[in-house]
Amino acid sequence: MSAEPVPTADDLRTLLARRPYALFLAGRSCGSLATTTQAVVLGWEVYETARQTMSVPEASLVVGLIGLAQFLPLAALTLVAGEAADRHDRRRLLALCLTAQLLTAAGLAVRSHLGGGLEPIFALAALFGCARAFAMPTSSALGPMLVPPALLPRAIATNTLAFQVSAVVGPALGGALCAISAAAGYAACAGLYAAGAACALSIRADTRPVVEPGRSRAAQIREGLGYLWHSKLVLGAISLDLFAVLLGGATALLPVFARDVLEVGPRGFGVLRAAPAVGALIVAVCLSLRPIRSRVGVKMLLSVGLFGLMTVVFAYSRWPALSVVALAVLGGADMVSVFTRQSLVQIGTPDRMRGRVAALSTLFIGASNELGEFESGLVARFLGPVGSVAFGGAGAMAVTALWAWLFPPLRKIDRLGHGPSGL
Repeated sequence: MSAEPVPTADDLRTLLARRPYALFLAGRSCGSLATTTQAVVLGWEVYETARQTMSVPEASLVVGLIGLAQFLPLAALTLVAGEAADRHDRRRLLALCLTAQLLTAAGLAVRSHLGGGLEPIFALAALFGCARAFAMPTSSALGPMLVPPALLPRAIATNTLAFQVSAVVGPALGGALCAISAAAGYAACAGLYAAGAACALSIRADTRPVVEPGRSRAAQIREGLGYLWHSKLVLGAISLDLFAVLLGGATALLPVFARDVLEVGPRGFGVLRAAPAVGALIVAVCLSLRPIRSRVGVKMLLSVGLFGLMTVVFAYSRWPALSVVALAVLGGADMVSVFTRQSLVQIGTPDRMRGRVAALSTLFIGASNELGEFESGLVARFLGPVGSVAFGGAGAMAVTALWAWLFPPLRKIDRLGHGPSGL
């Protein structure tokens, strides 16, 4: 793997001139925007509903349980989903996943309009987790098929930027829609999923992966697991992200902070929810224009430590402006780890195995996000929301120090793709 060149305007024009990739990017952006918007609306509605009959710690736990409801299907289906992405037409599989997400959003809209308890929300959240288990590895594996190898680094950077734009706009849109009604928010998400599915179906390219004849599904899965296990640097990088975000994620408790700690209401909640994505977007632009060229490992470890520190700052802040800044900084710090991991997985993995490796990476991401939401809610049940977030931030810093010791090659990485000191 060679060092990533500085992008040019011609690179971007050439990339977007490829109609299959442009459609893929548009569909993926619609899906990402719908997912981030829906997460905000869902978190706010669940917390508001729970607070009608529960205390703050109890309602915080309910919000965390929504994350668990989405993670369990992801954990159960990850290996199957990765194998499916490496066996079936990725374009059609992605369209099917987006259609399934459309149906869950429509179901949430109907339930919100008609009213009722939390049980239907949990059921629909679990169904959404099933669709997402297949969508994420399929999308990650499909993109590299639509561009030549020379443009793949630019495509990864563009995908990351597009996702971060969605992550900025989605929470703000979700907060605004919460002020109208949750049903309106879910309906908007359903429309975005429909647009994403239409874009996927419009792609005109051969998106069927190369399947080795005679290989069983079990053998395919074992091969993917073996590849990840033997790639110690990749394993160290994604597991660091897993445990740091699992402990340090404050996102699940943002409805609690917006309503009962900072008292900024639904619009303020949207701002808080968007702040990490704003920080991540800024860093993603900087990394795209000026990639990390030396001491990659040390900088990645320092960024994860900074993520934990800013989580602690957010926990104890009572000034909305300081809280927003802390969230933006932790989002930017997390992006350094995300960008490094995505580059490793997508550039370094053979195309025939991209679905399986992406699925395993998705499991790590899902565990750090959805399972992290459950961990935050569970700890908040005993320590309160402030104690839960502060505990998680301190834990993220401890994990960074531990991983620097457990994975010496991780801290010794100098550059991407140059000899023994590179990846």
